[in-house]
Formats: sequence, C-alpha cells, structure tokens
Amino acid sequence: MFPTLTEIRAMVTDPKYTYRQRVAGLANLAENLLEAPAVSKDCGDALEKRIICDMFEGSAPYRPRYLLPDYAKALREGSTFLEIPAAENFDDALAFLLIMYSQTPSITGYPVYFGDLDTLLLPYVNDVNEVDLYSKLKRFWISLDRMFPDAFAHTNLSPVYNRVAKTIFAFERELLQVVPNISLKVDPALTSDEYILDAIQTVFACGKPHFINDVMMQKDLGPDYAAVSCYNSLKIGGGSHTLVRINLKETVLAGEGGIEEFFALTLPHYLELTAELMESRIRFLVEESHFYTSHWLAVEGLLSLNRFSAMFGVFGLAEAVNILMQREGLDGTYGHSSVADDLGYRITSTIAKIVSERPMPYCEGNAGRAFLHSQSGIDLDLGVTAGTRIPIGTEPALIEHLRTVSRHHHLFASGISDILSFDETATKNPEAIVDIIRGAFANGMRDFTFNLDSNDFIRITGYLVRKSDLAKMPSARHGSTYLGAGSVADSHVDKRLVKRVMSHESSPRAGS
Repeated sequence: MFPTLTEIRAMVTDPKYTYRQRVAGLANLAENLLEAPAVSKDCGDALEKRIICDMFEGSAPYRPRYLLPDYAKALREGSTFLEIPAAENFDDALAFLLIMYSQTPSITGYPVYFGDLDTLLLPYVNDVNEVDLYSKLKRFWISLDRMFPDAFAHTNLSPVYNRVAKTIFAFERELLQVVPNISLKVDPALTSDEYILDAIQTVFACGKPHFINDVMMQKDLGPDYAAVSCYNSLKIGGGSHTLVRINLKETVLAGEGGIEEFFALTLPHYLELTAELMESRIRFLVEESHFYTSHWLAVEGLLSLNRFSAMFGVFGLAEAVNILMQREGLDGTYGHSSVADDLGYRITSTIAKIVSERPMPYCEGNAGRAFLHSQSGIDLDLGVTAGTRIPIGTEPALIEHLRTVSRHHHLFASGISDILSFDETATKNPEAIVDIIRGAFANGMRDFTFNLDSNDFIRITGYLVRKSDLAKMPSARHGSTYLGAGSVADSHVDKRLVKRVMSHESSPRAGS
C-alpha cells in the first residue's frame, strides 16, 4: 500500500523523532510511492497476506540490505573517493574508519558492519602505550554510539586474545553502550578460557558479545566472514542483496492437509513464491539501481558483486510444528517432544535442500544460491516465534533447550541464534558458562547468545536495548529502541524463562 499524505505529514510533525530519524522516515515514505519490482499475482497475494515478507525493505531497492566493506584494504591503500591516504598510525586508522563509516550505507541507513576491529587496529598499535590505547579507543567507541545510534551496527573480535580486544571489553563494562553490537569468534584451540571469561564478564555488564563458532563459520563461508546487524553471517567484501522470509506458521495455515500434504504441496509452493520475490528485488538492485557499478565502495574494490548473495529467511517453525502435530492428532510440542522436534528438523532440512537447489541471480558469493537464514523476527510479529527458536516462556531446561535447537544450526550458513537468559547464579559460576559455550559448539551450535536477567540490557533478537531507554519512550536516541519497545510490549521478549547455573561441574562438557 502506498503511503498517504497523512503518514507523510505525521513524520514531519511528530516531535518524538530526531532530525536524522525524520529524514530517514521521509526517504522511506518517498521510496514507497513507487511501484515495487514486479512479481506474479500468486506472489503478490502471498506478500499481502504476509505468508512471505520483504522485511519492509522498500519498493525500490537501491542499496544492499547488508554490506561488509573490506576496511583492511581501505586502510592499506587509502580512498580516492574520500581523498584520504593510507593509514600510517593509530590516529590515522581511527579517523579513517569514522569517515568511512559515515559514507557506508545499509538498509538501516547506518553501517551494519564496523569491521573486525581488533584485527583492523592491531597493525597500528605497536607503538601505542596502554594509557593512550585506552583513552583513544574509548573516545572512538563513544563516537560510534553517538554518530551511528542504531543497535544493528556490529563489530567482530578475532579468536585470539589480544590487547585491543582486552581494552574493548574493559571500557564496554564501563560505558554500557548499545552500539556497537559485538560478536566474538571462538576457535576451540585458539581461543583461551581467559578470553572467553573476559567476554562473559562483559556480557554480565552489558549483554555483549555474542559467541560465534568460528570453525563452523569458516567451513561454510571461508576465512573472510563476519557477523553483522543482529547475527547475520556474510562474506567480507560482499554481503546480502536482500532478506526475504517465509512465515512457516502462516504457510501451514494456508493449507488444510496434514504433514505429508504440507511437504508435498504447500511448503514447496510458498518456498518458490519466496524465491520469486527475492529474485525480483535482486534484479532491480543490480540491473536498475546500478549500485554495483556506481557506488564508490564498489568502484574502489572494497565491495565485489561476486562476494554477495541473498538471505532466504524462515520463522515461525515452532508454531508450524505444533499446528501440524495437532492436525495429525499427535501429542507434544516443539521443544518438549522428540516427535515434534524431529518434525521441526524435517521441515528445516527440507527447506535447506530446496533453497540449495534453487538458482538465484547475482549470488556468486554462494555458488549462485541464496543463503538459508533463521530470521530473528521484527516488532510486528505477533503470535509467532522468531526463526527456529522455542517460544518465549516455554523454554525447557538448559541441556534440553540446547539439544533441541542446535541440530538446526548447521543448515543456516548466514545466521541462526538462540537466546538464553541466566539469573545471578551465572555471575558466581562464569567458568561453567565457558564450559557451556565450548560444549554447545562441540555439539553443533553456530551462535551462542545469553542475557543476564538483572542488568540494564534486553536482547531483543540479535540486538540490544536498554531498559532505561525504554523508560524514556516515546522519544529515543537510538532508532532501534522503537523496534525493541514493540517487541517487549507485544512479543514479551523480556519474559524468557531464566536458567540457573548452579556449578562448574554441572555444565555440559565438550563432546557430551
């Protein structure tokens, strides 16, 4: 539906918006005055019914949803467009990156990727003493939050403990900022317990970082990958053209048959409509908006079309499973029944096979196919669970929870996340959390994320909001706070069942 003059006027006059939020909102309204890329009637009907969803990316894709510039190349070689020479020292590197971020787009209007910052900065800190490293990097960190106030802005840290990563964790616990979101790449051999413990203490304070199974990621994406936005894993120097998703709950409801009819007819039909919508948006972006031939990041070789793919998202698995179980007269629900859990895995593995066999244009970053993605939900999702997660408030005990969800993780190369919430007992047993993370990764988990129930941060999906910021609504400096407020109010993401970590000995060990 096209925006109305009333909606446009409301964006101009509503006092809750900052200037930057108002400009971004008006730009989105203007874009949606255009006709969207053409699709078939069946596809358009499924989109209107929200069986499939374009994530409200806009009617005329003119920038990729997620892009991951090769910041290391830029620092080494300088930029003609920005008229900046190669960085020669730490101050140069920090200034270069801030300037570059200001000229890096994404679907949010802000960069979703700041680079693997410890890796980027380590070559420039050899002659920097600890006092200067702390003060300069802290000032840079404050700038990120104030200049790019969006919780989807993300950085990664490398698997090997180093002075830059250690400094970042130290002032993260002091600053308690929303931006940037952080993922720590964990290698079972390279990442020390000391490093993970430092990260865990930081999570206790401010909800960051995520923990990433680096071995699994490199197997699927190669060594040059990063997590961006929420927890979406893509190739550095590339990214994702678009994210289109299918609501598995609504897909089941669109048919009337049981399990076998769902697999034979209903699911393949709506998966193809999802792929059709994705393809139409990709072709417009590449062939009509000319982003990959005109934008300075592409012209200077900091982005390459052949490292891009697209993200084929799924959500609502739990509800799809439970509805099909009821239709067949079977007892049990997702997360609490081996029969239901097996049905869930049959659904995701079937989708993975179909997506892997469906050609997708301009997706050379994944051999001409889309990446499968467990989509973490948006604030408008009511009565449906994010991705492949267990519904909030029904989560089983820790080990059962991890076993249920981890079996899906190998299927989702471009990201899957399950959020655990721990109580204060975790702070007394951080070594147990180390064992849990290592055990989860050894048993196939791709991404491990946990909250501490008692701090100021709520992890909404893959991004964070502060409870203190929600209390200041309706105005918010971080645009992502508005989305978080909707998820708290309607999806009750702050009501995840809290788990206790009782002892070091009771945590799952690697290989268990």
